[in-house]
Amino acid sequence: MPILITGANGQVGQCFQQLAAQHSPGKFLFTDAASLDITDKKAVQRFFKDHKNISWCVNCAAYTAVDKAESEPKKARQVNVDGARNLALACAAQGIVLIQLSTDYVYHNRQNTPFREGDPTSPKSVYARTKLNGERSALRANPLTMVIRTSWVYSAFGANFVKTMLRLGNERPALRIVFDQIGTPTYAPDLAETILHIIEQVEKETIAKADVAGIWHYSNEGVTSWYDFAQAIFNLQRIPCAVYPIHTSEYPTPATRPPFSVLDKAKIKAVFGLEIPHWRTSLERCLMELEKQA
Repeated sequence: MPILITGANGQVGQCFQQLAAQHSPGKFLFTDAASLDITDKKAVQRFFKDHKNISWCVNCAAYTAVDKAESEPKKARQVNVDGARNLALACAAQGIVLIQLSTDYVYHNRQNTPFREGDPTSPKSVYARTKLNGERSALRANPLTMVIRTSWVYSAFGANFVKTMLRLGNERPALRIVFDQIGTPTYAPDLAETILHIIEQVEKETIAKADVAGIWHYSNEGVTSWYDFAQAIFNLQRIPCAVYPIHTSEYPTPATRPPFSVLDKAKIKAVFGLEIPHWRTSLERCLMELEKQA
């Protein structure tokens, strides 16, 4: 009974591929846009009809180009909303739990204490709105939907802040990085391992399947700014690039980012007995992984 992982070539998807190679290759079924177009409702229905033994579906497929989404709202909506709904409907037909990944960007207000799952949402960008609408569509279509909101995802795979900072830090003598956006980095392997831990708890009947439904938060522990995150990367790698803090207003982007989006993870830790690593600890793991790949 394999676990379906959509968006297998994304950051979290590739982490699941790495976990599968290390542990149990036969436990997973991986798809990408070429093998399963989640925006095509009929294609999704056919896929599930042909694979009746799927036990879980983890939707790692997403339109994540935050700024580009402002000029491509239709594409963002097709993947983030229609795709999530299509998977949820197919899962509901077979009683399968859908784990839908979402984002801290759904929170965007003046709150300055960590957000809990029941706090009001106020998305300000196309990307954030489509991710929130995707959550809602999935939850309506399948009562066995687990939405996991996460933040500032990075890994040794794909394009992300850590890899960009390493490249720019080695190319330039100094960088200007925003210091007034506060959140928590999330190491994608930690997220993938947590999802697998949750699935295993349900399969062992430690947790009831119905109890995983709803909205949950996951990120690494700790709080930081993009400026401090960049400084930590350079310090750990001993890169002699100066980092200067700037306001968000000095670095305008097509999509606005939340000024504060720290996630409260008390719920997921209590229910699933998680011990979540601090973001600095996981950053060190990522940098070691990148050094192995060099």
